[in-house]
Amino acid sequence: MSWSLTFNSPTAAFLGGIKWAWTSVFVIVMAGTYIGLGALAHDFGLSALWLTVSTLFVWAAPAQVILISGLGTGAALLELALAVSLSGIRLFPMVVSLLPLVRTRQTTLADLILPTHFTSVSMWVESHRVLPTLAAEHRLAFCNGLSVGYMGVATTFGLVGFYLAAGLPPLLAATLLFMTPLSFLISTARNARIMMDRLALVFGLALGALLTIMNVQFDLMWAGVGGGTIAYAIHRLRAAKAGAAS
Repeated sequence: MSWSLTFNSPTAAFLGGIKWAWTSVFVIVMAGTYIGLGALAHDFGLSALWLTVSTLFVWAAPAQVILISGLGTGAALLELALAVSLSGIRLFPMVVSLLPLVRTRQTTLADLILPTHFTSVSMWVESHRVLPTLAAEHRLAFCNGLSVGYMGVATTFGLVGFYLAAGLPPLLAATLLFMTPLSFLISTARNARIMMDRLALVFGLALGALLTIMNVQFDLMWAGVGGGTIAYAIHRLRAAKAGAAS
């Protein structure tokens, strides 16, 4: 990696994280996504305050789409809670892989509450790209600043979409929402540097398409688990053969 960041205090690292968020490509994606999400909330009769609070506390566009569409169509609250929770489980492995990067001997469990809540795909991708270049004592502050920057963009453009909803065509709103998974796919492909990561991505995409055609429930979860497992098995077989040959 040809660049690195240096800060002289945790406050400077926090502000640096906000600046990094506001100048990253994810800002464009997040702005478009939350314009569409704001329009969706408006069309289902939810308030601007409700949209803002849900962004701050749910902090995951797919889960918010589930919540908004479910409330708009009168789904049972228990079913909605379960669906949103299942959607959030996909972030658990990201949290597990992120926390060792920001933890030091001085870090307390209370210090990890914010980055745990803040973990999203965009924040996770950028954190894994940037944090290894930072001093360990500044990583947590930078990570929190990065998340606050992204959350500020999401909240602002959600309100923009909400108040523009009357003139926003439904097809455009749907297209803006599609920007999020598309950007995640491109970012994941860009960060896949070893063969196992690339195989997991390829097998996951193939399984996802197949399971969708077969109308299998929880197709996204099974595609991720299946693709990752197959890639890991191939990696272990290659390592075993290399060890035997040597």
